[in-house]
Amino acid sequence: MNDEPVTATALVHAEYHFFQITDPQRPLAGDLDATRNGLVSAVGGVIEVATGIHTGNVRVRVALHSRRPGPAAGWEEIAEMSWHSLSGEVLVTPMDDSADLPSLASQGPGRYRLRVHARGRDTALDQATDDVVESYLIQSWPAVHEDALLVKATDAYGAQVRAQSANDIIVINHEDSLGTQTGRERDILRRAPQGDYS
Repeated sequence: MNDEPVTATALVHAEYHFFQITDPQRPLAGDLDATRNGLVSAVGGVIEVATGIHTGNVRVRVALHSRRPGPAAGWEEIAEMSWHSLSGEVLVTPMDDSADLPSLASQGPGRYRLRVHARGRDTALDQATDDVVESYLIQSWPAVHEDALLVKATDAYGAQVRAQSANDIIVINHEDSLGTQTGRERDILRRAPQGDYS
């Protein structure tokens, strides 16, 4: 049996600090673990991967395995979660279009494990950038359900996300100038409790 994974790499557009993993036909099964580990989480039937950049392209490599691989070396953050595909099609989904990457449900409908690796998230923290400064490796393989697991945690952005409660809005204290997208968004958030959304 060949244990070499099927791999593919693409640039994926992230916005508002994340890109998604979704089933284009329906929400992913309801037993997704919503643990906030600072890298990958489940929200409303989709999986979100947290990026350090606010907006821009990140490099994503997927590796589809037939059985559990070991974590890859040289990454700053690594986290795992289980998921269940009802349709057999689960895709890395940029915020503006579709990525040219294969389905993470490599064996069709069923239960899988996802391991997300990240590096470079502290490089252009909270910035909109045209440079590709972040990389991700997403490993997927068929597996029974297990609790979410934080395998490695070394970047500052992940620590900041983990420090937030699930109901908090994450606001990084970087740029408050109204001349930046981040500054304008923060200004709206500050005025929102008074009902001023202009």
